[in-house]
Amino acid sequence: MKIVKVLRPLVATNRIPMMEHKHLQVVQDGRTEACAVDAVGAKPGDWVICVTSSAAREAAGSKGYPSDLTIVGIIDNWVAEEE
Repeated sequence: MKIVKVLRPLVATNRIPMMEHKHLQVVQDGRTEACAVDAVGAKPGDWVICVTSSAAREAAGSKGYPSDLTIVGIIDNWVAEEE
């Protein structure tokens, strides 16, 4: 699992059918930005827990879902370490 910060929503209306209408978020892991499937309704500024690999696909809805990063929890209280 990873702890990352949600930066902003990502809107992609032209998708493959298997992606359905799941929400996508741009998240930041250190200096790297990535796209995550949002399974919990996170908002920009939230610190969240993400899973990767097969756990991400299953958390997004099925083992066949095309995700390698899925938000599975919103952290109630988190203070990031300063770089």
